[in-house]
Amino acid sequence: MRKLTHFLLKRSGSLLLLAVLLVALSQLGQGLWIFAKAKLAQYLIAESWQISLALKQPSKPWAWADTWPVARLQWPAENVDLYVLAGAHGSSLAFGPGHLQQTSLPGSEQDLGAIISGHRDTHFKFLSKIKPGHRIKIQTMDGVWHDYLITTSRIDNIKQQTLQALPGLQLVTCYPFDALQAGGDLRYIVRAEKMTKLQTFASL
Repeated sequence: MRKLTHFLLKRSGSLLLLAVLLVALSQLGQGLWIFAKAKLAQYLIAESWQISLALKQPSKPWAWADTWPVARLQWPAENVDLYVLAGAHGSSLAFGPGHLQQTSLPGSEQDLGAIISGHRDTHFKFLSKIKPGHRIKIQTMDGVWHDYLITTSRIDNIKQQTLQALPGLQLVTCYPFDALQAGGDLRYIVRAEKMTKLQTFASL
């Protein structure tokens, strides 16, 4: 009887270990699948941006996409290279920073103010490092690169202050950067002004 009990306990322990192992492998497989999808999405977005540049009109990264790249954002000092997508909603922000469509496109001649939003723990994590005086670059759909100078950064409570488009560019993300939960009322806002060709040349 004692031997049978020992055998059953040993067997149930092995089955439990096998079950845990299968769950772990399943979770790992899901994680790898999500990672693979994210990598594939970035490749398709990069390809659609090249098509957009060639045609000078928007091109969707995949047939059923509800967003498309509208600009390319770079911070060469930190090797940041991102495609800005149309719309600042959940399905676009999952793949990159999103442009608020009711605001001007960055780099546009009629500069009524562009706002680009991104997640604090992924695409816009770099905002925690950027300071006034730093320079970023924006490429528009006509292939032209525009230099922007970071001027200010601030923290706003969206329940107390409405985010308004101002001449230039505003990069917006949730705050604080190390918050355990996403969302919240605080937003970290970095403002940048488009540099003239003369300013760009003088700073070289």
